[in-house]
Amino acid sequence: MILGPNMNLDGLVVMIIAIMFGPAILLTIIGFAVYKKNKKAAKVLFILATVYVIISLGICGALMNGF
Repeated sequence: MILGPNMNLDGLVVMIIAIMFGPAILLTIIGFAVYKKNKKAAKVLFILATVYVIISLGICGALMNGF
């Protein structure tokens, strides 16, 4: 049986959390790396990271919650 009662979904939860926070963390790290040379580009990256987290928490949170 594919969907048995002893099914382990830990990997799926870890993957969803990585999708939620991974790109935002990457954008933040790139923003800190660019900050000294180009402050305006760094601010744009920080804003993109924040917007990504807000949107991903809404979408992935709804998926994890089961609508």
